[in-house]
Amino acid sequence: MADNLSTYRAKRDFKKTAEPSGEVEVRSSNRRRFVIQKHDATRLHYDLRLELDGVFKSWAVTRGPSLDPGDKRLAVEVEDHPLDYGDFEGTIPKGEYGGGTVMLWDRGYWEPGGSSSPEDALAKGDFKFTLEGDRLHGGFVLVRMRHDRDGGKRTNWLLIKHHDEFSVDEDGAAVLEQTVTSVASAARWMRSHLARDASRNPSC
Repeated sequence: MADNLSTYRAKRDFKKTAEPSGEVEVRSSNRRRFVIQKHDATRLHYDLRLELDGVFKSWAVTRGPSLDPGDKRLAVEVEDHPLDYGDFEGTIPKGEYGGGTVMLWDRGYWEPGGSSSPEDALAKGDFKFTLEGDRLHGGFVLVRMRHDRDGGKRTNWLLIKHHDEFSVDEDGAAVLEQTVTSVASAARWMRSHLARDASRNPSC
């Protein structure tokens, strides 16, 4: 894992940013985790992170995910992130890499699609997967573009929703406008209210 995170660590000064360094061991899970973080940096975007081989494979989705299969969202591949980044929220200081506010927009689990392994699918540039999150559900695909828009300096993909029971025919970005709060904050609010209700009704 250390080699996978060398680029991640080289880009950050952990004396200045509260981002995790990846040195904390994250408890293993029998399911692959994913997170989507709303990142209000130089340009607002959504960071898609899928757990694979001990790290989060990561893409910056410039306009955020869409539920409309007709929308093809540019997803720029970025460096692998440590698994403890899945709990990170906060403000990265101005002047630091990725400076801006990070909010947990969605999280849950994902499953690979198709007959190829996730590693082979990524290598081929046709990566199908299914999300089971708090806000996003159903099938998606990441398709690697042959040519990027920055002279070969980055790897661009397209994030596309599959047609299924969770897709829509139009206004696929509405989900971004309808769900503007942190899923972590929502979970904390729910836990606090459940605890309060239990204390008021101990027989429940």
